[in-house]
This record gives sequence, C-alpha cells and structure tokens, in this order.
Amino acid sequence: MPHYANSPDAIKALIRPREIHRDAYVSDEIFDLEMKHLFHNTWVYVGHASQLPDKGDYLGAEVGRQPLIIVRHSDDEIHAFYNRCPHKGVRVTTEECGNAGRFFRCPYHALSFRTNGQLMAVPLKKGYEGTKLEDNIAHRGLFPVAQLKVYREFIFVKLNPGGESFEEFFGDSLSTIDNMVDRSPAGKLVAEGAPLRFMHNCNWKMLVENQTDTCHPMVAHEASVGTAVDIWNKEGDGGKHPGVEMLAPFMSPYEFFEGIGIRVWPNGHGHTGVSGSIHADYSEIPGYFEKMTESYGEERAKAILDEVRHNTVYFPNIMVKGPIQNIRVFKPVAANRTLVESWTFRMVDAPDQLFARTLIYNRFINASTSIVGHDDHEMYERAQIGLTCNGLEWVNMQRLYEEDETYDQEAVVNGTSERQMRNQFNAWQRYMTMSMEDESAVGAEA
Repeated sequence: MPHYANSPDAIKALIRPREIHRDAYVSDEIFDLEMKHLFHNTWVYVGHASQLPDKGDYLGAEVGRQPLIIVRHSDDEIHAFYNRCPHKGVRVTTEECGNAGRFFRCPYHALSFRTNGQLMAVPLKKGYEGTKLEDNIAHRGLFPVAQLKVYREFIFVKLNPGGESFEEFFGDSLSTIDNMVDRSPAGKLVAEGAPLRFMHNCNWKMLVENQTDTCHPMVAHEASVGTAVDIWNKEGDGGKHPGVEMLAPFMSPYEFFEGIGIRVWPNGHGHTGVSGSIHADYSEIPGYFEKMTESYGEERAKAILDEVRHNTVYFPNIMVKGPIQNIRVFKPVAANRTLVESWTFRMVDAPDQLFARTLIYNRFINASTSIVGHDDHEMYERAQIGLTCNGLEWVNMQRLYEEDETYDQEAVVNGTSERQMRNQFNAWQRYMTMSMEDESAVGAEA
C-alpha cells in the first residue's frame, strides 16, 4: 500500500527542523509524487529565448513527467504546449529541437497545428460532419501549459494554473539573472553550443544541496584540485594561468567560505558568495570594462562587475553562475538517477576571451571528465548507497541551526551554514503537499 500518496502529513513528517528522512532521497514513491506534485506547483526553467532565434523554432522539454513543446510563433511570441496530439494522444515531436516551419503535423493521422497551437487542418474532415467536433476540446488544438513567463529571455513554465505568480515565486532572487544579463555590454545573452550532459547515480536533490555546501570543496577536491594546484606552484612559471585561477579557489580554507556568506530567499532560493566568492579574483580581460562603461557608465558598470555571486540555486532544480555565464539544470530521471545539463552563454558585445573562460570553466568543473565534477559524483554515489543502511534513517542538516530561523523572508548568514538546504526542504514539503491538500479538500467535500 502506498504510504505517502494523498497523505500531506506523512510528507511533512519527513522534514524535521534539523534533519531529513532518507525516504526523501531513496523512495520511489516519493520520487513519483515529486513528478506529480512538486514540479506541477513550481516555476520550472525550460530554456532560453536565444535557442529559438527564428519563427517556427522549437524546443522539447519535460517538467516532471510531462513532455512539452516550447515554440516561437510567426508573431515572435513564445508559446508552451503539452507535446500531445489532441486526437489520439500521440507525441507530436520527439526531437530536442528543430524548426516546425508554419505548423506541426501529427505523425499518426496528419492533423496539423499552427505554431500558436491552433488546429489548422484535419484530413478527410467530412468524416466529422454532424459530430460537433467544433464543440470538443480536441478542436482547440495543442493544449497550452497553464502559465508561461519569459524573463530577460529565460523561459519558465508552471503547470498549475493557480498558486504564486512568477514574481511572487522568485521575488528578489531574480537579481542573479539580472546581474548575469547585465554583465553583457548589450544587456543580452546567447545560449551557445550544446550542453555538457553527465548522468549521476544519485537523487537530484543531492546535487541541488551541494551547490551551497561550502564545507566540502577543500575535502572532496583535495586529491584532484589540490594536486593540480601543487604541481602548478612547483612547476609553473609563477604567472597566472586561466585554469589554475578557476581551480585554486576550491582549495580555500573554511575561514574563506565562512566569510563570503550565504543569502537565503523565500521559496527555496538562495546563493553563496554575498561578500566575495571563488570567482572574485579572475584576471581582467582587456577592453571589457571600457565596453561596460560605454553602456552603463562607470559607477553602474563597477557595481555590476563587483557582484560576484558563487552559486545561485533557483528552486527546484537549476543553479546559475552569473559571473561565469553558466547554468546547470538537474533533471530527475529516477529516485537514484539525475541527468545534469551544463549550459554556457555568450555575452553579446563582450570580448571573446570571456566566452573562452566560460567554456574552459564548464569543462574543468562540470564535465564528466573534469578535474572537479567526478569528485562530487563519487560523493553523491556513496551517499545514495549509504542511505540504504538501516542503522540510521535521518540525514543531518543542523550546521549553524538557529531555533528562531524562518524561511519566509530574506536572510544573510555564515557562509558555511546549512540554512539554505533547510530552506530548500521547507519549500519542498510545501510544494509537494500543496495540491495534495487541495485534492484532500475536494474529497472531503464529496
């Protein structure tokens, strides 16, 4: 018998103020409920408008277990639809991206739909005469996703027609996206190149937590990054090297990470690097500040570039690195499997060396063959296996816990605090149970 389905209280009991029950990571039933409820109730990132430069361009996406089509219509507006023909339910397209031209055509019975979703043509339409097809929902065409928001060309959707608006859900956390875009002298980013994809044998939430875990770098990466830095210090020419600049901060001491701080926002969002970060001391790129000054003025340009946030978590499943123009999307596959996509962005009108730095960082840190990423992967894998042990059922998250801490307002805390992880799980239980409680209320009324 299912233990958690339609039981908001059972879900909430998995979250204690200082610890999380292991079922949140290992239970197949919990994973199924996340796909049905959590990803239904939250605003989820599905792509960037620069991936749809031309009319008719589309992306395939998935939110929870719902396949979607994101497409640019002939009027340049972006639409999001369920990837399902309203006739027999056939998936309209299976490609990750492409150009539909003026319309989508179902591969089963050739019903055609304009890129704004409207039904355009039905083969042998006389067979529907007198059947009142025009009154059926199938006549409306592709079924639209309940809510869509394009914010500074970042595309988000929400399957639930109710709940918080985009602005209410993200609030001041959007300042990270603003800063990432504003770092372009033209105020514009382009998603460039295919993402790096890396399958992880662990629960997706482990990856999200790790983005604000600052007590592991100097430990988990000691053998890899520590060795690389030691070799450079002994064998290098004493100058700066772009790769070493990126790697060396991972070996910073605890005191460094304590001092940079963590900012926590409502609804599970937060970021490391409030007053400094591992991205703060990269070499200057000739001509870049001058371009920024031309666009924004010297004072504003300096303010933009002085903001060097480390990792920003947008709940539920993306991480944004504004200073390095990198986004990581954590795509749940199963309770113990997560596909990670690492995307790189070019800043329009910025020197090419900055995009080269972004590409180097992505490969050094996020690739399956990277110097850093495989260390984290091993830790996640060990944790996933370790959580099957029957001796302990709870995962500890009480570092720098405060009895009076709340998650409904912004706070800045010690950079090694686990408060952002607690913040994520506070949001997790709320969005997991939101529609369950609605269903329970309907059932009670019946």
